[in-house]
Amino acid sequence: MIINPNGQDITRVEREFLGKKLSLEVGRVGFRSTASVLVRYGDTVVLGTVAVGNRPVQLDYFPLSVDYEEKFYAAGKISGSRFIKREGRPSDEAVLIGRLIDRPIRPLFPKGYRQEVQVVATVLSMDPDFRPDCVAMLAASSALNLAGVPFDGPVAGLRIGRVNGEFKAFLTAEERVVSDLDLVVAGVKSGVTMVEAGANEVSEQTIIDGMAWAYEQYQPLIEMQNELREKIGVTEQEYTLVKPSEEIMTAAFDWTEGKLGEDVRKPYAERNELLDTLRKQFHEEMVAKIGEEEYAAKRPEYDEALTMAYHKDARNGIVKDGVRPDGRKLTEIRPLSSEVGVLPRVHGSSIFTRGLTQAMNIVTLAPMSFAQMVDTMEVNDGERRYMHHYNAPSYTVGEPGRMGSPGRREIGHGYLAERAILPVLPTVEDFPYAIRSVTEIMSQNGSTSMAATCSACMALMDAGVPIARIVSGIAMGLITDGDKFYVLSDIADAEDFAGDMDFKVTGTEKGITALQMDMKVHGLPVSTLSKAIEQSNAGRAFIREHIASVIAAPRSAISPLAPRIEKVKINPLKIGAVIGKGGEMINKIIAETGAQIDIAEDGLVTVASNDAASIAKAVEWIKGLTEEPEVGKIYTGKVVGIKDFGAFVNILPGTDGMLHISRIAEQRINKVEDVLKMGQEVKVKIDSLENGKIGLTMKGVSQ
Repeated sequence: MIINPNGQDITRVEREFLGKKLSLEVGRVGFRSTASVLVRYGDTVVLGTVAVGNRPVQLDYFPLSVDYEEKFYAAGKISGSRFIKREGRPSDEAVLIGRLIDRPIRPLFPKGYRQEVQVVATVLSMDPDFRPDCVAMLAASSALNLAGVPFDGPVAGLRIGRVNGEFKAFLTAEERVVSDLDLVVAGVKSGVTMVEAGANEVSEQTIIDGMAWAYEQYQPLIEMQNELREKIGVTEQEYTLVKPSEEIMTAAFDWTEGKLGEDVRKPYAERNELLDTLRKQFHEEMVAKIGEEEYAAKRPEYDEALTMAYHKDARNGIVKDGVRPDGRKLTEIRPLSSEVGVLPRVHGSSIFTRGLTQAMNIVTLAPMSFAQMVDTMEVNDGERRYMHHYNAPSYTVGEPGRMGSPGRREIGHGYLAERAILPVLPTVEDFPYAIRSVTEIMSQNGSTSMAATCSACMALMDAGVPIARIVSGIAMGLITDGDKFYVLSDIADAEDFAGDMDFKVTGTEKGITALQMDMKVHGLPVSTLSKAIEQSNAGRAFIREHIASVIAAPRSAISPLAPRIEKVKINPLKIGAVIGKGGEMINKIIAETGAQIDIAEDGLVTVASNDAASIAKAVEWIKGLTEEPEVGKIYTGKVVGIKDFGAFVNILPGTDGMLHISRIAEQRINKVEDVLKMGQEVKVKIDSLENGKIGLTMKGVSQ
């Protein structure tokens, strides 16, 4: 019997949910956290905890952190790393799931809330039949719902796929392979707050239908969290919102009267300079008005109030005049400019420029042994053959900053661009290369992940990677005004900061390949979101036309700087012959030819080198080691044994055939030794192959 040190009973709510028992439990573990909930679904168990700081933090942002902790023991595994066996820095996959949980939660706190809030979802046990991420989201939201913080939840989400034309949640590994959709939808009772998808060129309607299906399916999860909250009885915590006073807000809005609007609706380079000048003038006049000493203490409030005035002006222009901050129409795309082949010593390169946003992409090709092994707690780790990495240093926004390892944003943007490209890549059998695509952001003004997608597509084609179709990406925005809403194509920073949604979508002429949608309002209906998805189609097509004007198709051959790779398909049972005892044979081939050799479990052998002669020599060697005997084929063999009834001839490595005395010559011979000698090379033909026994003949074969 478990004894709760607080003397409280364990509280639980449970029900059947999509074929498995689901329970939310409070009081068993996590006694000193602000709130903790143990969630079990099937054999997956996740602990969600919340710790809230006891005093406001003096920061100009909400210090919320959401972490997803994967534990290898949860899946009965020990890390595959040779040197590190305990969990350390989160894997990219864990960071991405942490972001997945964070994104629907963060908008549900009031602006100006400054208490430090830490949310941790720890996977303690993992059912191998499905991924645990949405169970972790449920655990995190359940704990927040009990923490007494101003959280306008609860939230819930589902990861769904489409198998045989039917939507389904909690897909098995086998079902995920055949599904043409990987869609995560999360939100509150009233609407959706976050969507993320990877897809195999599906239609816009498929995404819309999937969102609607998932929204309906996760409603019981909302109800369970509210039921648990009613049973527990939550004490609301006191808090103070940090935001400008009414007096300061009035001063900022009065000062900007007549200074914004049409006067600052300029291309962003000019607009940003005008707004910076206005900000400087505003602070100077406020200092003169209330005194330098008093103003210094309130400067952050005045600065924030001015920013809010800028945002309101941007929204008003869109709602009242149908004009965006830089003067564009709602569906208008910023000026585009691109080029390929910009770097001399890389395998493929491009620059994609849209307005002030600019992305350079560099592609590197390598043998499959350079693919990244994925080591997580999940059972089917596999490997990443295509790796997209994204870098955006602080100088790209015109600010100084620390250089270091990529943060959560960089990992997330790289992953989104990676998912966008994956559906159009050639198979390993057709193109046996590991591919690394690196986006170096050169300038930021919104939609850099979409610029990364477009630049990657061009660089891949420049490198000669035979992608199936051009992929483009666009970021959409939304401004709500009561019951009306306005969808914006290709949003920039000003519209992102002032708007209510950031929606990124990528795809080909056939359909959508990736999607990421974040709402800043507290949930939107699927019908509203569908308008943004549909409007994105024309924008993506416009950008694809631009890409095609720069490079319309992959180059006919890969870069001359990239390694050449040839593939040989062998019988998997022959792999041992190529590797040899203790790797002796494969190491010998590599040493003598200079080629690099990789062997897959299915018998696909890839041979790589910058020297064609090295590849040819290695391929011939491997074929010799693994070739299957074929009736009617002539071989040059060596006599390795002589008997009274005939001779044994080695025709392939490790493969001997029987040459009967009657099959050595056209005329009758008395002794084998009259014609053949040990070690002699002869041409023979296979004339029979039965039960693994090879019959040879020299008759009719010119020597």
